[in-house]
Amino acid sequence: MGTKTIGLRDDVYERLKARKRDDESFTNLVNRLLDEEQADWREGFGTLDVAEAEELERAVEATS
Repeated sequence: MGTKTIGLRDDVYERLKARKRDDESFTNLVNRLLDEEQADWREGFGTLDVAEAEELERAVEATS
C-alpha cells in the first residue's frame, strides 16, 4: 500500500481529528466518511413507524 501526503488547513484537520475514533487511523476515518457520504438515502425510506411518521408530519406542518 502506498502513501500520499495531503495538505489540510488547520481547521479542517481539527474537524477530522474530532471525528476520528480512538482506534481509527486517519486513513480509516476518511474511508468511513466517504462510505457514509455515498450512502443511498432511499435505503432507509419507509422505515418510520406510524407514530414517528405522524410526529414528523406535524413538525413539517408547524414550520410551513
